[in-house]
Amino acid sequence: MRRFIGLMSGTSIDAVDGALLEIGDGHPDALRTAALASRPIPAGLRRELEALQSPGPDELARAALAASALADVYAGVVADLLATAGCPASSITAIGAHGQTVRHCPELGYTIQLLQPARLAEACGIAVVCDLRAADIAAGGQGAPLAPAFHAEVFRDAAERRAIVNLGGIANISVLPPFDASEPVIGFDTGPANTLLDAWCRRHTGADFDRGGDWARGGTASPGLLMKWLAEPYFALAPPKSTGRDLFDAGWLERTLAAGERHDPRNVQATLVELTATTAGRACRESGAERVFVCGGGVRNRFLMERLAAHAAPAKLSTTEALGVDPQAVEAAAFAWLAARRIDGKAGNLTSVTGAHGPRVLGLLAEPQPRD
Repeated sequence: MRRFIGLMSGTSIDAVDGALLEIGDGHPDALRTAALASRPIPAGLRRELEALQSPGPDELARAALAASALADVYAGVVADLLATAGCPASSITAIGAHGQTVRHCPELGYTIQLLQPARLAEACGIAVVCDLRAADIAAGGQGAPLAPAFHAEVFRDAAERRAIVNLGGIANISVLPPFDASEPVIGFDTGPANTLLDAWCRRHTGADFDRGGDWARGGTASPGLLMKWLAEPYFALAPPKSTGRDLFDAGWLERTLAAGERHDPRNVQATLVELTATTAGRACRESGAERVFVCGGGVRNRFLMERLAAHAAPAKLSTTEALGVDPQAVEAAAFAWLAARRIDGKAGNLTSVTGAHGPRVLGLLAEPQPRD
C-alpha cells in the first residue's frame, strides 16, 4: 500500500482542503481516503489572492509572497492529515498540490497556479507534484477540469450512466457512461457556483457564505436577470471548455447588473443560485445520466441542492457520500491520485475532456533535500 496526499484550494479561495489517499499495491484501483483536513485561508491572504486575479502594481513580488504564504497553509494541512492518520511523513510517497489559480487562459496557452512547491517540500519532507495543468495545455488542451479522470476511476459503474457534479467556486460535470459503452468520458465547467454566491453574500451580509442557502431562499429569482446571464457566450460553447475568475468574477456580476437598475440583493442571490442550478442541471439532463452525485462545498447549500435536483430531473440527485466518498474529500483526493499517476509515469488527463492532442503525464516534481 502507498500513501499520497492531495491538497486543493479552489476558486472560492476560502480554504485549503486535504485528503490522505491509500492506494493498494496489488490492486491499484483499490483506493481509500484515510484522513481529511481543512484549514481556512487567512483573510489577508485571501484578499491578496483575490486581488492578484486582476492586473495590479508590483504583481510579481506580491505573487511570490502570496505563493509562499499559501505553501505554509498547505504545510499546516499536511501536518493535520499526518496527525489524524497517525503516520509519519516518511510514509507518504508524494503530495499532489494544486496551488491557487489566478489566471486560466488556455486559449492563450497558459494557466497560472500560485504555490512555492520547493518550500512545501522542504517544510514537509515529502516530494511535491505541482503545476498539474501545464502539460495538458502545452498539448493543446484546456488543462481543466482534471478531476473527471479520477471520477471515472472511482465512480464509474458497470451498468449505470452517472454524472458527477462538483459545486466548487466553479461548477463542473463529469459524464461517466457504463464500462461497456463505446463513448468516452466527458467533462467540462458548466459555469459559476460558489465564487459569485460567496462574493455577493459577503458584500451584502458580511458573512463569508450563505449558510444553507437560507438568505437566497428568502429572495425571489428574477427571470429577466437570469435570461440576461444565460446569454453569456460561454454557456453556448461546446466542450471541451473550462472557465474561472478570468470571466466569472465580481466585475462580471457588476457589468451585468445594469447601471441605474435597482436589484434587491437577496433576489440577486436567489437568481445566482438559479444560474448555477440551471446551467449545471441542463448539463445533467443533456448527459442522459440516470443518477447525479454531487461533491464540493456547494453540497452544504441546501437551497442550491434543491434547485439543482429540480433542474437535473428526471435523474435522481444525491451526494458522493452515497458512493462512499465524503463530498468534501473528492477534489483533494483527485489531486492525490494525480500525484500517484505522475510518480508512476502514467497519463493523468483525459483527451475527451480537455481536448489535448494526446494523453500526458501531468505535473512537475519538487523533491525535498536530505536533512542533516
